[in-house]
Amino acid sequence: MTDASHPAAPDHRAAAPRAVRIAVLTVSDTRTEETDTSGQFLLSELRAGGHEVVGYRVVQDDAPAIRAALTGFMRDAAVVVSSGGTGITGRDVTIPVVESLLTKPMPGFGELFRMLSYREVGGAAMLSRAVGGLAGHTLLFALPGSLNAVRTAWEGLLRDELGHLAFEVARHGQPGPDQPGPGQPGGGG
Repeated sequence: MTDASHPAAPDHRAAAPRAVRIAVLTVSDTRTEETDTSGQFLLSELRAGGHEVVGYRVVQDDAPAIRAALTGFMRDAAVVVSSGGTGITGRDVTIPVVESLLTKPMPGFGELFRMLSYREVGGAAMLSRAVGGLAGHTLLFALPGSLNAVRTAWEGLLRDELGHLAFEVARHGQPGPDQPGPGQPGGGG
């Protein structure tokens, strides 16, 4: 059954916010804000889509730096999208950090991303450890660092679902502290 044929899908999408508070994190030992084509692509697309960009940073492939940036962004953003540090080299530490923050993993995100990537790069798609899920009240998505991978995730998965995802997170609230999150009524966004 596709979303379009699901009776509740049109109602959920109609109720979804048009603009979402989003932060972008690039994890790289070599990129700067000026050379970060993947991050700049995301920022451009988010702004063109009417979303509110509440943060952007480039940090080194360093677990404490990644964790600090993500948790800092989670205070203000309903969604945080990271790119980079998702491969299998010794320096790729983004995924363990993101997974340690997730309270509700969304395995379908990584599965669908790898399916879309397979169409583009063949078997090399298995090297991607892209992951997504809910961390408290914030949706986290960790993407590979290449511009092609970020474009694939944006155009194939995130662009048309961000409002719907934010709506689902806020719809019935999330367990945890009594404070509403940035994606919920009365909470920072």
